[in-house]
Amino acid sequence: MLVFKRVFRSCLLVMCSFVAGALLSRASASTQDRDPYQMLNQLARVLVLVENEYVEPVDRQRLIEGSIKGMVAELDPHSSYLPPSDYSILLADTEGRFGGIGVEVDFTGELVTVIAPIEGSPADRGGVRPGDQIIAIDNRSVEGRSPNDLVRAMRGKPGSRVGLTLRHKGDDRLVTVTLTREVISVASVANKLLKGGVGYLRIKSFQSGTHTELLDALAKLRAQAKGNLQGVLLDLRNNPGGLVDEATAVADEFLSGGVIFTTRRRGKVVDEVRATRSGSLQSGPLVTLVNEYSASSAELVAGALQDNHRSTVVGAKTFGKGSVQSIVDLPGHAGLKLTTMRYYTPSGRTIQAQGIQPDVLVDSGYGADQGQNLTREEDLEHHLSPEGPRTASPRAVLRAPAGVERGAASEDTRLGVSRDIPVDPTQSRDFALSVAYQIVTGVQRRR
Repeated sequence: MLVFKRVFRSCLLVMCSFVAGALLSRASASTQDRDPYQMLNQLARVLVLVENEYVEPVDRQRLIEGSIKGMVAELDPHSSYLPPSDYSILLADTEGRFGGIGVEVDFTGELVTVIAPIEGSPADRGGVRPGDQIIAIDNRSVEGRSPNDLVRAMRGKPGSRVGLTLRHKGDDRLVTVTLTREVISVASVANKLLKGGVGYLRIKSFQSGTHTELLDALAKLRAQAKGNLQGVLLDLRNNPGGLVDEATAVADEFLSGGVIFTTRRRGKVVDEVRATRSGSLQSGPLVTLVNEYSASSAELVAGALQDNHRSTVVGAKTFGKGSVQSIVDLPGHAGLKLTTMRYYTPSGRTIQAQGIQPDVLVDSGYGADQGQNLTREEDLEHHLSPEGPRTASPRAVLRAPAGVERGAASEDTRLGVSRDIPVDPTQSRDFALSVAYQIVTGVQRRR
């Protein structure tokens, strides 16, 4: 009873203080409008209330960190406050080196599915296979956990051990493997010489060193083609973006001049980035492949090549993330990812919430009819609105001929993209790749 009276008296005092505060607030409304720190007083009041009156003791650091996260998350889908653990993941991803088991996974469905283990990695040596479902990590179920949480669980200090509970494709039995983490280096560029002397270059993401990797891959292709490279297929499908500087350097290799992109903030041009005249791939047939999962820096490159009439863009309309995030180091090894600008293509088109419209639209071979719910930037809550000229209306879509199995139905593809590129892409179930190859070789004309 005494406890109840004490709590009641405390709540009554709080209510009286709020009423008095409200009356004072009305009396000095004009003063508050000029006071940018008024809401900080509100935050302090709520913090005190929660600390003193919440049903259980609370961690003040957790409360304040949560308030910072919520403040930044209200801005747009891509701004975020990153606690030290999350910030370290971001930095490791941009560097392409981290302590882990070396497995690429897909978080898009309800289950965690292995796309492929990195060749020679602990996962590869431990028997992890493409298509495996990860059921638990260190005996803790993956259900209901965020991608960042699962990434943290699989990564760790080199030499430490982690257990995975797996279900192999076509087998209901559960298998547990224990792997020892190592330093994993992830290449961002893949290459292959195709039939007819066409070079295939796939950029998986733009991370530190991607431009150098591209030049090395190009040198290998030219050596294999004995200096007679007949054209290039640049594959940016499923590329989520990454470092803008690396993407700019890549685009520069294909251009002989002109604007690569501009950035604007609050209606004013902040920067205009132009190509140099030192690119190593300034001429020759070039086709760029994109899809719904090509985003951010990948869209920047595709838009630059398209607007400068350097490349035919083939595939599906891109994701539409046309905003720039600046990364700021904060005390305590935390970080802030803050949207600071919008991207625009050389012709002044906005990428934001619109994406890049391909010159040749091709059915990806997956979508709602294949059980995939496609989400683009425009579908995200709090997304920035597009500004400037709108993209052209969609053209007719090329579809795989009747009787040809589409990519989504094949174990050899992921989201319509071939896992292993055949020397002759016309024989591939990757229909967009086949179309792009026929365009770059001149067999099929651009529509």
